[in-house]
Amino acid sequence: MSGKSSFTKSLFLGIWNGLNFGRRLVLNILFLIIIIAVIVGISNSGSQGPSVAKSSALVLDLTGNLVIQKTWVEPSEVLISQITGQGQDNPEILLRDLINVIENAAEDKRIDAIVLELANFGGGGMNIGNLKEVGEALQAFKLSGKPIYAIGDSFNRSQYYLASHADNVYLHPMGSLLMEGFTSNSLYFAEALEKFKVTFNIFKVGTFKSAVEPFLRSDMSPEAKLAKETWLNELWSMFKTDVSEARGFDEQNFDETFSDLLSKLAAVDGNPAQYALSNSWVDGLRTRAQFNSEMVELLGIDKDDKTFNQVSYNSYLKMLKPAFPVPNKSTGDKVAIVVAKGTILDGKQDPGAIGGDSTAALLRKARKDDTVKAVVLQVDSGGGSAFASEVIRQEILSLKAAGKPVIASMNSVAASGGYWISVSADRIFVEPSTITGSIGVFGMIPTFEKAFKYLGINSDGVSTNELVGVSIDRPMAQGYKSLVQMSVEHIYKQFISMVAEERKMTLEEVDKIAQGRVWIGTQALELGLVDEIGGLEEAVAYAAKMAELEVFKQVYIERELTDDEKMWANLLSNASSVVSGLNIHYTPSPLMTLTKKVEEQTTFFTQLNDPQATYVLCSECILVN
Repeated sequence: MSGKSSFTKSLFLGIWNGLNFGRRLVLNILFLIIIIAVIVGISNSGSQGPSVAKSSALVLDLTGNLVIQKTWVEPSEVLISQITGQGQDNPEILLRDLINVIENAAEDKRIDAIVLELANFGGGGMNIGNLKEVGEALQAFKLSGKPIYAIGDSFNRSQYYLASHADNVYLHPMGSLLMEGFTSNSLYFAEALEKFKVTFNIFKVGTFKSAVEPFLRSDMSPEAKLAKETWLNELWSMFKTDVSEARGFDEQNFDETFSDLLSKLAAVDGNPAQYALSNSWVDGLRTRAQFNSEMVELLGIDKDDKTFNQVSYNSYLKMLKPAFPVPNKSTGDKVAIVVAKGTILDGKQDPGAIGGDSTAALLRKARKDDTVKAVVLQVDSGGGSAFASEVIRQEILSLKAAGKPVIASMNSVAASGGYWISVSADRIFVEPSTITGSIGVFGMIPTFEKAFKYLGINSDGVSTNELVGVSIDRPMAQGYKSLVQMSVEHIYKQFISMVAEERKMTLEEVDKIAQGRVWIGTQALELGLVDEIGGLEEAVAYAAKMAELEVFKQVYIERELTDDEKMWANLLSNASSVVSGLNIHYTPSPLMTLTKKVEEQTTFFTQLNDPQATYVLCSECILVN
C-alpha cells in the first residue's frame, strides 16, 4: 500500500515539477525577447529606420481587414500570438494609413512600382467604398508613370477588386479564380435553444427587424429575404461596374451560371488558371520564380542577390508614421474627425467599439477646444444600445448649440443605432454602398428556468410586491413582458419622431420606410434619409464650408494612450518585430473556421449591455460574405 502511495506521490510531484519548469521556461523566453526588444529599440533610436533602395517596388503585402479605426489590442496579446504562430484573430489595416503610403510612394523617386500581394488581405467589410478609395489611390499612383503588378495563387472578391486596378494581374499556373457574388447568411438557434431549454423573451417593433430572428426561427423570414435581396443586388451591381471599368471588360464576365462555367472550363481541359486567363480575369500566368525574374529584370536584384529591390508595406509605413504621434497642440482653425466604429455599448469602451460615455467624451473634447470650428462624425456601426446612442446624440446637439457644425460621414454601415447617432448632424454624407436605415427597436432577455428544472434546480422565495426584477432562474412575469414591450414601442416612436423632425418628414412617411428595413446609400438618398453622396473628404470640405474656413487643419480626436500603455506598447512592438522575423505562420482548419463563426455570432449578442435591454441594432448588416 505504501509503495502505491509513494508511486502516486512521485507521479504528481513529477507532473508538478514539469509544469513548473515549463512555466519558468516560457517566462524566461518572454523576458529574453523583451530584453532583445530593449536592445533593438536602443540601437535603432539613433538610426533612420528601414531604408529604401533605388528602383524598389513597394510591396503591399496587406494582412487583415481594411478599417477606419483599429480595434485596441493589448500589445502582450500580439506578442503571444506571434510566439505561438497563431497570429491575431482579426488583424486590421487602417484605411488612412494605406492611402498615405500609396500617395507618398507616387512621389517617392526610390519607388518605381507597386506589387500587390493580397493573399492575406481580408477585405473592406461589405462596403466597397473603402476598397474604392484604395482603388482611386492606385489609379492616381499610375498617373506617375509607375506600373502596378498584382500576383496571387487565387483572389477572393475583395482582393480582386484591388487587383483589378493593376496594370498586370498574374495568377499562379496552379491557381484559380472564380468571381463569387455577395451572400448574407446567419446561423439560426431556435431548435438548439429548445433542446437546451433556454427561453429567449423577445420584444420588437418593425416588420423587417430581423436581428432577433436567429433566436426565434430556424430560417430567414420572407421579409428579411426581401430586404436583403434588394440591397445586396444593388451592392453587387456597384461591384461589377467598378471592376469591369478598371479591367476594361464587359459586365457579362460576371454572373456565370454553372452551365456556362463548366462549358468554359471544359474548353481549357478543366484548367481553372487557364479559364481565368481566357476570360480576361488575369493578364498572365506566373510561378513565383517567373514573377521574381520579371521584377529583377525591371528593378534590379537586392543586396542579398535573392529577390528584386523592394520595401514592405509595414516598413514603409514606419518611415512615414511614428508609432505614437505627439497629440496635435498646434494653434489654428481645425476640422476635427471623431470616429465611431463598432457596436454601440453603454459606458466607456476601447477603440474598435463605441462607448456611450467614451465617444461622448471625444465629442465633448472637440466642443471645448476653441481651435476646433467644426466636427465630422465618421460612422461605421450597425448600432447597439439605444441608451448609449442617445448619450452620443445629445453631445452632437451640444456641439451644434455651441455653434460648431457637425457633419456625419457614413462609412460601411450606419444603421439602427449608427443612424440614430447620425440623424441630428447638420448634413449626412453617405457612400453609395453604405448600409443604413434599419430604423427599428428590439429587446431581448434570456431566461433558463426550463434548463434549471431539467437539471433539478428549483427557485423559490418571497417578495414584498410584484416588482422584483427579472431573474434568469424563473420565467419572466407577464407584467414585465408588457412593460418591456411598451418600452420598446416607446423608443421606436421616439426614434421615428426624431427622424421625422430632423429630416423634415411626417411620422407616417418615416414609419413607412422604417420598420427595421435596411437600405443602401443610393436608396437612402432617394428616400430622404441622407443628404448627399460622398466620403470623408467631401464631409470634411462641407464642414469647413459651414464653419467658413478657407485655411484649416484636419485632426483626429482619439483616446490618448496613458504613459504606461505607451511604454509597454513601444517595448512589445520591438519584441513583436523580433518574433515576426521568425516567419511563424498558422493556418486554421475549416472546422476551426466554422467554430469561430458560431462563437463570433453568439459573442456578438452577449456583449450587449444596454441598461434597459433595449437595442437599436442591425446585426444582420455585418453578416455578409
